[in-house]
Formats: sequence, structure tokens, C-alpha cells
Amino acid sequence: MVFYRGVKRPIAIIYKSLNSSICCGHGYSTLTRFGNSIAESGGYFHKYGNGPRTFAVSIRRYSAEISSSEQMNLIKLLRERTKAAQKDLRKRGIVLASKKSSRTAAEGLLALAQNERKAAVIELNCETDFVARNEIFQYLALSLAKLALLLEGSQQSFTAFPIGHLEELKLNLDHPKLSGVKSVQNAITEVAAMMGENVKLRRGFAMSAPSLGVISTYLHTSPQPGVGRIAGILSLEVEDKNVSQDALQRVGSELAMHVVAAKPLFLTKEDVSSDALSNEREILKSQAESSGKPQIAIEKMVEGRLRKYFEEVVLMEQKFIVNDTMNVKTLLSNLSKDVGSPVKIGSFLRVEVGEGLQG
Repeated sequence: MVFYRGVKRPIAIIYKSLNSSICCGHGYSTLTRFGNSIAESGGYFHKYGNGPRTFAVSIRRYSAEISSSEQMNLIKLLRERTKAAQKDLRKRGIVLASKKSSRTAAEGLLALAQNERKAAVIELNCETDFVARNEIFQYLALSLAKLALLLEGSQQSFTAFPIGHLEELKLNLDHPKLSGVKSVQNAITEVAAMMGENVKLRRGFAMSAPSLGVISTYLHTSPQPGVGRIAGILSLEVEDKNVSQDALQRVGSELAMHVVAAKPLFLTKEDVSSDALSNEREILKSQAESSGKPQIAIEKMVEGRLRKYFEEVVLMEQKFIVNDTMNVKTLLSNLSKDVGSPVKIGSFLRVEVGEGLQG
């Protein structure tokens, strides 16, 4: 062993020097006796010249005689007791997550939570659909929706949550890789560190059922119950408390699905803003004038195309997707007759992941 031989001679020389100074002419010193005792226990000795017996102790005798497997077990035990490695990795992950926070996150999921009187939906964004399919990401999204469902102050028409307020609230998480009580913002940052992507809570909405009526929901492209890419929420109102809730819920669920598929912008024609109506009328008139037809014919063309516009963007005027032989207005009229009480749509909401973030 090169290392052993390199240190053996200096140790012997140091011993000889110390022994000479300590002995002061005496034949046997305490240091010599100590050396002999080590020799008897297996140490290594070496004679130098005619002087007192000198020795060099094997370095191996001073090293910890522990197997590599035992050393690894001790290291593992140390890590488990101190949690130092995990804390360091989490700190590094959080730093990396903060660096990624400026990157565009247009993918993700909607998570929806609902009870008999209320529904809440949140949008949690990430950078890729790969992360959106991750179970930890989906667990966090569902946890946020359930938390949003508990917030007070929502009315019958949909209410947007202040995201800053929501991020300050506490979450009680119970997932093998994401557990404990922590703020929403800290939970999001922790998941971002795990995923290696920018993760962001973009928005949230809630809708409460009317005093007499139901609230219905639908999720499209749903990898598991409660999460999806497009959500429709709709409330139905009645005047009679004895109306069958099952009948209302059945039609309400179909209408929520209709909202997702047909993408209405307004509930009734009266809800169309004057600016939107004026802009559409101007476009239709310009298109009609290019035909070269008389003014009377142009006006009729504009009115006809305007009715078509209403059928595209107004919920009550749209063809019902489940049965396109009637529009939604006719559907509600028929339902009112069936249940024996007027039925109307209180409000509706359509949300899609990433809308407005790209292009």
C-alpha cells in the first residue's frame, strides 16, 4: 500500500525523536511501553539503528472497520432523521420553479366540485399535456376546486374568485407525495418543482342554485371524474317547489353539455350588447351590398343573416344538440308543460382550458 508506506517512516522518526527526549537516558520510556502494547495487539513495529525499539502503527488500525453496506445504512438513517437532503432538494426545486414562473402555461385542466346547491370550477395551468395527465397535478386541481366550493359569497349568477385571496387560503392535502397543511400558493410551487414546469392557478368561478331549481354541470375530455378540459355549468329555475328535481336535473345536464358543444355567448337576444349587434349588422350589410342587389333586398338579407347570427351565439335561439328539430326555447317550453311550472335558465357558464392565452 503506497499510502501506508508513505506515512510509516515519518511516524517512526517522530517516535524516535520524542522517545529520546522523554527517556533522557533511561532505557525504557512510557511511549515505548505504549508502542509495545500496540505491537502485542497487532500493530506494526520497525527498528531504526541501535536505538530504542521504534514503531510505526498501521493506519488501518485507526480507521473505522465498517463494511460499505453498514456505512450506507448509517447514511440512510442520518438522512431519515435530519431530513436535510429532502429539504435541500425541495429548496432547489422551489428556486427552479420560481425561475420557470415567467414561461407560458397554456395547457392544464379544469377541476369541478359540486354539491346540491353549488358548483365551483378552477383552471390550473401547466406547460404540457404530459403534466396535465399527472396524478399529482390532477389531485392538486381537485383539491383546489373543493376548496373553492367552500368559499362564501357566490350568487345565482356565476361569480369569479379573486385568485390572490384563493392562493392565501390553506389546503389540507393527503397524497403520498403531497401532504400536510400548506397555503395554496406553496402547494402550487411544490407541484411545479416536482413537475419541472410552470404551474399556475389562473381563474375560478362558482355558481349557486336558485332557491327553487337545480344546478347542472358537464365536463368534456375528462381523464377522471371531476377534471376535464371544457366545463359547462347551468342553473334552471322554477316557480313551484313541488316540481320533480330529477326531471329538471336530467334536462339541466343535457343543457350543460349543449353549452359546452354549442359555445353560446348570450342567454337571450336582449342580452346581446349594442356594440356587438351594431358591429355584426355592419359586417352583414357590407357583405350584402357586394352582391349588387337592390336596397330592399339587401335589408332583407341583413335581417335574415342576423337571425342566423342569433342562432349561433344566443343560447335560447340555438338548435338543441340532443334533438335539433327544436331550439332551446322550445325545449324549455315543453319542459314547463311536463312539470306543470314555468322553467327558465337562470345563468350559464362555459370555460375552456387555455382560452385567451394563445394566438
